Amino acid sequence: MKKKVLCTGMALAMAVSSFGGFAMTAAAEDEPVTLTVLAGQSTTDAGIEDMIDDALAEAYPNITLEWECVDWGNDFQPKMQQYMQSGLPDIMIGKAQDVATYAPQGILAEIDSQYLDAGLDAARENVTIDGKTYGLVYNALYQGVYYNKDMFAENGWEVPKTQEELQVIIDDCKEKGITPFASHMVDTWSIGNVTMQFMMNDVFNNDPTWGDKFRAGEVSFSTDEAAQTAYQYNKLIYDNTYEDTFSLEQTDCDARMVLGEAAMKVSGSWSIQNFLAIDENFNFGIFPFPNQTGDSKLIFEPNITIMTSASTEHQDAVNKVLEVLTTNKDLAVEIYDYTNTAAMLKDVTPTFPNPSQEDIDKYAADGMIVDVTLGNNQLVWGGFQEENAKDIAAWLMGDETFEDALAASDGRVDASSAG
Repeated sequence: MKKKVLCTGMALAMAVSSFGGFAMTAAAEDEPVTLTVLAGQSTTDAGIEDMIDDALAEAYPNITLEWECVDWGNDFQPKMQQYMQSGLPDIMIGKAQDVATYAPQGILAEIDSQYLDAGLDAARENVTIDGKTYGLVYNALYQGVYYNKDMFAENGWEVPKTQEELQVIIDDCKEKGITPFASHMVDTWSIGNVTMQFMMNDVFNNDPTWGDKFRAGEVSFSTDEAAQTAYQYNKLIYDNTYEDTFSLEQTDCDARMVLGEAAMKVSGSWSIQNFLAIDENFNFGIFPFPNQTGDSKLIFEPNITIMTSASTEHQDAVNKVLEVLTTNKDLAVEIYDYTNTAAMLKDVTPTFPNPSQEDIDKYAADGMIVDVTLGNNQLVWGGFQEENAKDIAAWLMGDETFEDALAASDGRVDASSAG
């Protein structure tokens, strides 16, 4: 979520190709069409626009995509607000949680079932409102604690399920000169992300409607012990990470972990890209950050989500883009392997090495996975989570008190809902 790229994709002219068994031929007489695309990108995503351009050019050379690629965490929401005043792009690429924000405003078009049917059933759950689906979820991320499997084995550490078990590992790390947690708190989006991870397992798993109760005045950050505990986990990491965490970029942070300087990192699948770029043989796993009751679940996040404008003048061309995205399996594998993410299309399997897949499969088999969209839909990112993260950072650096940070979150209650 930290990269910011402006890019313009121009389709190349080629006549005929086939994808996933579907032959697609562009008639020479087809009128040229330019579709505008606003893409809110995570750290893994910059570059996939070129892959999509190439695949689209082979299938439909008359269709050109004009891309505006921005950092999803910082810039996607402001851009959407801007375009809601001047006219939406034909296609918007955000996250599943964005559907809850924009579909109720009547500005998104319903996605045709022929494209949705190419995806997993689970991909529809959190992008469907009142029986209509407004987003095509393309891939997914997993979030939790990445850990150095070899380091854990060498030191006899077991994957912790409780805070007490985690503290044992932290204490042993410090005795041996190992930094317990790799972190890059200079990126407040990272603080916001891990805080929602903590909220999911200490708050939302026990009270799935906590956000609604927050807006109804029944709970608050200043009075709810579980919510305060979720915030306090940031202090646990801060006290057991690099001294320069507030000036350390993600790439350097991930490199330190791969090089054996840290044992764990609370993160998401976006770190895999860095891990494997630094050492393709790095042996890492993932487990849920332990909550107070010892029953944390691994977190699943629908990521790249394609939305379309309800007012586009080029619906046929938009549908052809959706066709390419959902039927071109070579393109899908290329994107999944490049972003190191999980597939949300049926019968598509990424080929990149992922040592943490064994752990993911185990938690999935045990029913210990939860979709973070539950929390993100109730406490939205733009204007709420991202702002809370800034106050958490200020508290950790001593610029405000813990009580101030909690009160600031309570003061944003009106910004907490997509509505």
